Formats: sequence, structure tokens, C-alpha cells
Amino acid sequence: MSKESSRRTFIKKSALAGTAAMVLPTFIPSSAFGANDRINAAVLGINGRGKSHIQGFMAQKDVEITTLCDPDMNLLTPAQKAFKEKYGKDVAIEQDLRKVFDNKDIDVVSLATPNHWHALATIWACQAGKDVYVEKPGSHNISEGRKMIEAAEKYDRIVQHGVQLRSSPAVQEAIQLMRDGYIGRVYMARGLVFRMRGDIGVKGTSPVPDGLDYDLWTGPAPKVPFTRDLVHYNWHWHFDYGNGDVGNQGIHETDLCMWGLDVGFPTKITSMGGKYLWKDSKETPEVLTSIYNYPDEDKIIQFEVRPWYTNAEDGATVGNIFYGDKGYLVVDGYDKYKTYLGNDRTPGQYGDDGGAAASGMDRGAGGTDGHFTNFIEAVRKHDKSILNGPVETAHLSSGLAHLGNIAYRLGRVLDFDPKSEKFVNDSEADAMLTREYRPGFEVPSVV
Repeated sequence: MSKESSRRTFIKKSALAGTAAMVLPTFIPSSAFGANDRINAAVLGINGRGKSHIQGFMAQKDVEITTLCDPDMNLLTPAQKAFKEKYGKDVAIEQDLRKVFDNKDIDVVSLATPNHWHALATIWACQAGKDVYVEKPGSHNISEGRKMIEAAEKYDRIVQHGVQLRSSPAVQEAIQLMRDGYIGRVYMARGLVFRMRGDIGVKGTSPVPDGLDYDLWTGPAPKVPFTRDLVHYNWHWHFDYGNGDVGNQGIHETDLCMWGLDVGFPTKITSMGGKYLWKDSKETPEVLTSIYNYPDEDKIIQFEVRPWYTNAEDGATVGNIFYGDKGYLVVDGYDKYKTYLGNDRTPGQYGDDGGAAASGMDRGAGGTDGHFTNFIEAVRKHDKSILNGPVETAHLSSGLAHLGNIAYRLGRVLDFDPKSEKFVNDSEADAMLTREYRPGFEVPSVV
């Protein structure tokens, strides 16, 4: 066997060994814990993804949600009643997340707040000694992502980012196939976010509804007159609060693009798009095409956002396509993949979390349920090394979306230095790496 062949064999065996640990984690048996080892959890933000967080935590063994938190009592009161009806248990409700962090009986918090709250709430939770599950995008801007990493490290906390496809056994298998060279040298990834995002109208300002603490809802962002153009869901489409669909649904795909290509931040970014369909109150582009170039690695990411009727790409409307010199691999949604080899597109290995894989593996639960299970296991072991979506993914996958949005807003090609996490001789672009914070809601420069 040649020296190069031996090296490849060693790398392949090492990679497989690493994947075995990743795909088949060792769970601590319940008998190892006593009666007082219950984990008490609080869910912050209950209007959208928070509902999935409630289900995800309540499905875990020896985990109890003790508090629901949201600035809107119009959401909290019915949620408290629904929780009692579904689970047969009482749950406390709280409007102010700071009081949740002060509660010594709460062990972990999950954050399903609007994007502009994610980083500050994560930092405050770490400082209060809580472990954190934070929805995507982990950060609202690039500087926040770095501070989240620093806070998790300084306070020795477990922080899981809500990119649940990292806990899909099928997607893990797809990544390993690429690491093993199944489709050859992988040089390009394409992220797809084709979602139906219709006309949201222009609702104008109105009085703050009774029961809503609008000051708390606003938090770190500029406080503007109350409008249904923001509260509760449409904040996604305004840059002071959300990040458009590349920074919403798209974080799953930006994360997978980077994971599959095994890259960090790019050095060149360009992005174009706009609003072509409706004259509504959205600020973020409905259509967006972003290019992230890695000339030193001979790799590139293409990212496409479309809001309305469109074709699929090899069956995928939300997902990823990876291109290699022997074929390509399509990840469709959160839990399945397929491959095509050679010029004639011969179908190759495929898999999904329902068990329909060429390997015949019995995968068990993946995706969202598996991601919460992985988080709780890491909390119990206090071992961040076993997290499928560690805090670094919150910084990188969110940061990629932020870079695309900055390039779109400035309307030019940007040069970026991944080491310094600054743009190259571009003070205008650098100013968009952070934001002005409202007094009392600043993300600290020193966490």
C-alpha cells in the first residue's frame, strides 16, 4: 500500500470513528440519576417556535417546564391554560425574562423570542448560570455572535443553537458520505429557501394592546410607535428586528452549506435582490441571490431566496445541493437526502429519518426531537463537546446570512477578513457588523 493510500485509509477510518460517536451518542441511563435530578426549564417566547420548544422539552425524560415567559399576557394566559389541559400540570407565567434569569430554581432556558433578543438573552442567561437552547438565528448581527461564544466559554454554559437538522441521522449520514468522497471533491453548495411569503399589507400605527409590555418586546432595538407591521410575526421582514428569510428559514441552510463544505466565513460576498411582487411594509428583500466565495479553498456557496410560486430543484424547495466532481447530493428539508452520480445522473445512495436508507439503518428519532434530546444529554453531562449545534454554529451560520444582507444593503461586492471578522478597508460595511442599542439593553463589549 502506498503512503498516500495509507493516509487516505487512516483519514477515512478516523472520520468513520468520529461519525459513529456523532450518530450513536451514548445516553446516560436514567438509573444514574436520583429523584432530585429533574431539569427545570423555562420557555421564553411562546407565539411561534416556542410552541415547539414546549413540546420538545416536555417530551424529554425528567425535564419539566416550570415557567412560560413572554411580554404579551394575551399569549401567556391562554398558553398557561393550554399547558394545564395538555400536560395536567400547572406552569408559572412571567412577562419579564430578567425575572426568569433571577429564578435559581430554573436550570435551562430556551429562547424563541424575536431575533433581536437572541444574543442579549443568551448572554444574560449564561451570566445567570443557565444553560441555553437558542433559536436560529443565534445572533441579529455578527458582533453579537462572537459575544455569545465568549459568554458561553466564560461562564462555562451549555448553549445549543436551534439548527435541528444537525441532529438528523440522515443528514449526518449525508455529511459523512461527502467526507468520504462519495460525490468526489465537493466544491460548491447551494442553499434554497423557496417559501410562500405573501403580501403583509401596510397596517400603520395603533395603540399598544392592553397586556403587552411593548418596551420589553422592543428590548435592544429602536423603539418605534406600535404597529401590527411588526408585532407579532412580521418583525421578520424589518432589519431592526429580523433578518429576512435568509436569516430566518435560511439559517438551517446556511449552516448546512458551511458544514457540508467544511468552511467558515468567506472572503468575498455579493448579493442582489429586491421586492418585485408587493408594495407592503416589508423592508427585507423578497427575492435574494447571494454568493459567498472562498477562493483560497476553491469553494463557493450560492444562496437563493424566493417568496412565491417557483419550480423545485431536484424536488427540493427548502434544502441544499452539494456539487462534487463525481456527482451531487440533495438534502431535501430537514431529514432526507439523495445522490446522483456521473454525467447520466445515476441515482446513488439515499436516506431519510423514517428509515428508508440504502444502508437499511434503523435511525430512530432525529430532527427537532433529537436536537432537544442532544441538548439535555449535554446539560446532564455538562459536556459541550457532544452538542450537535454548539454556540459556534450560531455565530457562523447566522453570520453568513448577515454578510449577505450587508452586501445587499450596500449594493456592492465586499471583501471580508475571517480572522479579524472585519471587512477589508471598509468602514461603512464595518459599521453594519453591530448596531446601536437602547440604554439598558446593550450587548456588553465585555461579557
